[in-house]
Amino acid sequence: MTIPNSSVRGLIATLTLPTIFALANPAFAQQPVQLLGANCTAITDQPVSEPGTQRTFVLDYPCDLQPGEDVTVILNLHGGGSSERYQRPYFPAWEFKEKYRLVVATPHSPARRWREEDDQYLHNVVTAVFSAVGEENVRAFWLAGHSQGGITSRRIVCTEFFESKVDGFVSLSGGRLGGAAPRSPGAGRPTQANAAPVAAPATPVAPVATAPAADPTCDFSHIYAIGEYEIAELPDSSTLAERYQCDARVRLEDVIDTEAGRTHDSGSQNPGTREWGLLPRPGTAQVYEYPNCANGRVIADVVRIDKGHTEGLEPRIVETIVGMMTR
Repeated sequence: MTIPNSSVRGLIATLTLPTIFALANPAFAQQPVQLLGANCTAITDQPVSEPGTQRTFVLDYPCDLQPGEDVTVILNLHGGGSSERYQRPYFPAWEFKEKYRLVVATPHSPARRWREEDDQYLHNVVTAVFSAVGEENVRAFWLAGHSQGGITSRRIVCTEFFESKVDGFVSLSGGRLGGAAPRSPGAGRPTQANAAPVAAPATPVAPVATAPAADPTCDFSHIYAIGEYEIAELPDSSTLAERYQCDARVRLEDVIDTEAGRTHDSGSQNPGTREWGLLPRPGTAQVYEYPNCANGRVIADVVRIDKGHTEGLEPRIVETIVGMMTR
């Protein structure tokens, strides 16, 4: 049927300019969402507040995020003595937020280490983010933690709040599940040449032997990333892989980064040690995976060659880890 020109002209006359623009450009018909008042741009680290305690955290998300879109949420925990301003460039998953549809929350403990009294704050951050994106739109939720942040992730992953939400845990030099990797004899923060002398205690205190914490038993994936010089050796088996009936471990293609990471511990370079970490620099990472795990779980180890505890992760190995998190 042919519509008379007069009718077409009449229809166009009734449309507003924004409506005509939206019809001609369907990609612009639905505007991107803004989460919790945070700026989406990649260069921001301006914090937002969670409503329960009014404590702040940094929130990164895709600038073109659409209402109802599925995303992967990451809670990115800093290590002891650190902060969100170090953790965000240390594990810069936000660099890939558009490509992999990530929402990354990087919180901060005022004590500069995570304690049980911080748990409610972390609950509030997760609840606020889930509510902002829509809980039904969270396709996966991962904990990621560096050093003491990894130890904290291990502590909380199977607690009542997190057990029903967490799909995976990335330990960034924060301890390996499925069989610990023994520490290098030189591991630990180096004493600095300009450090104030520490008085010896009047009465020597004998070290207290502690048993290693048992592995959490709830259901989640696990990726362990470590600097080569932090450990004596990487175990060639995993009880987690056995639990999920994964195939035998395989070594994937090495990840070669020509760019350095974004950060390092500048306060521990007088002298620095290779175990603790030196200046950022390019590098190579070995990646090992236990494939075909039950329930679609991912069990993997990443060894960053010629790196220690504090050099920020290089971009290609960050993307490799994020790729495993978002399968």
